[in-house]
Amino acid sequence: MNKVNFGFSQVDENEKESLVGKVFSSVASKYDLMNDVMSFGIHRLWKNKLIEQLEPDKKLLDMAAGTGDIAKRYYAKCSNPDITLCDINPEMLATGKNRLLDENIFKGLKFVCCNAEELPFEDNSFDYYTIAFGIRNVTHVEKALKEAYRVLKPEGKFICLEFGKVNNPNLAKFYDLYSLNIIPKLGGLIADDEASYQYLVESIRSFPSQKDFTNLMENAGFRLNQFQNLSFGVSCLYTGYKLS
Repeated sequence: MNKVNFGFSQVDENEKESLVGKVFSSVASKYDLMNDVMSFGIHRLWKNKLIEQLEPDKKLLDMAAGTGDIAKRYYAKCSNPDITLCDINPEMLATGKNRLLDENIFKGLKFVCCNAEELPFEDNSFDYYTIAFGIRNVTHVEKALKEAYRVLKPEGKFICLEFGKVNNPNLAKFYDLYSLNIIPKLGGLIADDEASYQYLVESIRSFPSQKDFTNLMENAGFRLNQFQNLSFGVSCLYTGYKLS
């Protein structure tokens, strides 16, 4: 059995999906609050950068949709939204659905619980595929990228927002101290779950560098691949196209 990263640990590849599922089932109810606390609200600016990549009224698949942050922002740009929100975790998806319905956001939305490695959609179905802070939790990133490529239409666009490697040495020291020591403690205080947030910060360190992830996109078939560091690389916005 092959081993894969689960934070700093190595686990059997058939165990990771269940372990990650337990993490997100545990944190779903406090996920939005913790995002604000952990990032001092800056995650909102990063997500706005992602939305700038999207033209209105296109067919969007938002993978790892979670509590609906990306869908909500894109919905606001559209006159005739066609947004499919997907997440492997039913608790996260239900939290997002309820949040959007509470805000009277429902027109043109579909909610699908599925695995990013095995999408239940036909080839060439979507204009955009977005995934924000989700791809590092996938067991086989390469499979998820190939599925993203498959379901995009020709000239479709892949947009991924993910934590990156900080490119400022002084900031990197502070970031390591804060993320590895403070964030899990905040998770314990606010979400009553220090262990899940320990995994989440470790998963950031285990994810490929900006250059290496761009190479994975290339290997999956994407072209014109670029990345833009945000907040000195704390976060990174990746884009690529399906050109055939």
